[in-house]
Amino acid sequence: MDIAPIGKRFELLSPFLDERSRRLYLASEALSVGRGGISIVARATGASRPTIAVGIRELQEPAPSGKPRGNVRREGGGRKRIIENDPEVADALERLVEPVTRGDPESALRWTCKSLRNLSDELGRLGHSISYRVVGELLTEKGYSLQANSKTNEGGSHPDRNAQFEYISQRVKAFQSAGSPVISVDAKKKELVGDFINGGREWRPKGDPEKVRVHDFVDKELGHVRPYGVYDVTRNQGWVSVGVDHDTAEFAVGSISSWWHTMGKGAYTQAKELLICADGGGSNGSRVRLWKTELQKMANETGLSISVSHLPPGTSKWNKIEHRLFSFISQNWRGRPLVSHEVIVNLIASTQTRTGLKVWATLDTKRYPKGKQVSNEQLADVAIQRDEFHGDWNYTIRPHNDKVIS
Repeated sequence: MDIAPIGKRFELLSPFLDERSRRLYLASEALSVGRGGISIVARATGASRPTIAVGIRELQEPAPSGKPRGNVRREGGGRKRIIENDPEVADALERLVEPVTRGDPESALRWTCKSLRNLSDELGRLGHSISYRVVGELLTEKGYSLQANSKTNEGGSHPDRNAQFEYISQRVKAFQSAGSPVISVDAKKKELVGDFINGGREWRPKGDPEKVRVHDFVDKELGHVRPYGVYDVTRNQGWVSVGVDHDTAEFAVGSISSWWHTMGKGAYTQAKELLICADGGGSNGSRVRLWKTELQKMANETGLSISVSHLPPGTSKWNKIEHRLFSFISQNWRGRPLVSHEVIVNLIASTQTRTGLKVWATLDTKRYPKGKQVSNEQLADVAIQRDEFHGDWNYTIRPHNDKVIS
């Protein structure tokens, strides 16, 4: 069913309706649709299902003799929100779902395995009377979401996994308190360029889907792209280098360097250090020699002391950039064939969210050959200082004029 007309009618009429009239109008639309009408109207207009249900009851139940049916509240009327009457309930809820044992305790997109009803019951035991529906509203406002548990384990759980997340959290806080940049980095999956199918759906004229190829064979002229992203955790901004060659450590550091010269340097004019949060594998892996030698080149060029904290094994899906940048890029280009480099760059750069995410993108046409070898002598020349806690995951690379080796 095409729900667009319902939404359009509501958008046109809504400014002229009071609370009760709006409720009754929504109810009439739902009744005219028939089965599933409440869900359809709620989806089309953004109105809540309970509001539509109340309107339907008002339309179907006869009014008491001599009394008007329904009511219209004055501006500001109605029950006060629970956080106004009980301002401590939000902090109490926060403590209940604090995900220290599930990953990064400071993650901007947090998750909880506790049900809304259990949380409501527990808050009741703590002296806060709150329904499970309001618990859900408060969690949403605070940036929580209900997360599925499929395809998140990439290997065995490391015994120091949670300790590493807590260590990263402390490090992030320290850098942010000092006004230094903190970035989350990763490579997005390789994408074919051309009129190939792209998952998802978008609004188009009925019966006129986008035409794409039947088979996903690589176009020899267009090839594929490998986007590498840099997400500024503090400023909620993203940078994506759309590479046309291999995803190597040289490409990864080159993308970070491009972000610094294009965005970071102007935003953090007094910065002397940079913290990079990265996965433990791939082109920016903790064991990749070329990653460290390329970071040394960047440190020498910029004068920055570059600190790195790698996520523990099996937790790459919890990297901030996955949920705060890449997921929104995928939503923005869903159902859109990535027919050219220009289209890909523009779709990435046009990604934004209601919470203020802004994204910049550029095409990187450089060649990054695979298999570059780093000798023991080259690696020994890296001015790396390893932290006491898991120095293989946490370390700092300093410019050569500030060389400290351990």
